[in-house]
Amino acid sequence: MPHNPIRPWRNIDRRKSRRIMVGRVAVGGDAPISVQTMTNTLTTDVAATIGQVQRCAVAGADIVRISTPDRESTQALKAIIAESPVPIVADIHFHYKRAIEAAEAGAACLRINPGNIGDASRVREVIRAAKDHGCSIRIGVNAGSLEKHLLEKYGEPCPEAMVESGLDHIRILQDNDFHEFKISVKASDVFLAAAAYQQLADATDAPIHLGITEAGGMLSGTVKSAIGLGNLLWMGIGDTIRVSLSADPVEEVKVGFEILKSLGLRHRGVTIISCPSCARQGFDVIRTVAALEERLAHITTPMSLSIIGCVVNGPGEALMTDIGFTGGGAGSGMVYLAGKQSHKLGNDRMIDHIVELVEAKAAELEAKTASEAAE
Repeated sequence: MPHNPIRPWRNIDRRKSRRIMVGRVAVGGDAPISVQTMTNTLTTDVAATIGQVQRCAVAGADIVRISTPDRESTQALKAIIAESPVPIVADIHFHYKRAIEAAEAGAACLRINPGNIGDASRVREVIRAAKDHGCSIRIGVNAGSLEKHLLEKYGEPCPEAMVESGLDHIRILQDNDFHEFKISVKASDVFLAAAAYQQLADATDAPIHLGITEAGGMLSGTVKSAIGLGNLLWMGIGDTIRVSLSADPVEEVKVGFEILKSLGLRHRGVTIISCPSCARQGFDVIRTVAALEERLAHITTPMSLSIIGCVVNGPGEALMTDIGFTGGGAGSGMVYLAGKQSHKLGNDRMIDHIVELVEAKAAELEAKTASEAAE
């Protein structure tokens, strides 16, 4: 962002990983950290599932996962994939034949759980299908469904058991000359997940899919995911993420991007810097920010906007943002453009005017990007 330069103490050194492809989306290496979500419609309801995939894509999802628990679901998958604007991952549990069917249907990636997919011979059949149809694979280890022999060995789900499970299945893939895979070691416990991911990052160069599984509802799950994923991303671990919320999948995408944006790892849409409001506010900050978030949701061009209720911190925050508004007195405030005072504005016109300014700035930046690309 032009008024928020990267400084050395803000840099994150990402772990070096191999790059694989999930459809047309690169995962790992120097590729941007991708944001995933998962549909919660019945897969057999093709229209509803396509609609949800498309809404998630509009929100910014790079990849969408779809559960395929039965043959009817894998049969529906082909029609869904044909209408999907993003690569589709087929989520497989228990029935390895569903993975084969999903590969045949055109899935970009097969997510298999080592704890319930079956023995090595079944995994080999899945690998063969993935090779034949150009799929990648995600090894999805989960603390809640570890293999029986590992639970007997370690006594309980622990980082060592989760990493051992993942590495065992990596060996099966590599022994079958299959290398287009990524891996996750998820848990609902933040400490367990973080420790497992740290050990995994040291043990393999495979791309890592981050997630805190079954994180909870919108508020609690967002907080838990931000803590768990945020700390791992800060350490440079993670090539693709999914925030698991008991909420609309579109909200998972939004939270995922906010986590990445807060760490400077992805920039998409308008980043609003706003104060919590107090008795000094010159306008209703909370209502204004809520309205702006809704009306600016369609903007995908990265830019920053400060909405501050008074002059204590308003001018300083405006120095660092593309567009700013600071509350004043007598029903008006000051608009800042590129960090400099531009013009006074009445509070009654503030929301509409700021939306116009942001849309104009987005159009300007998009035209500049297109011009540079054409040169």
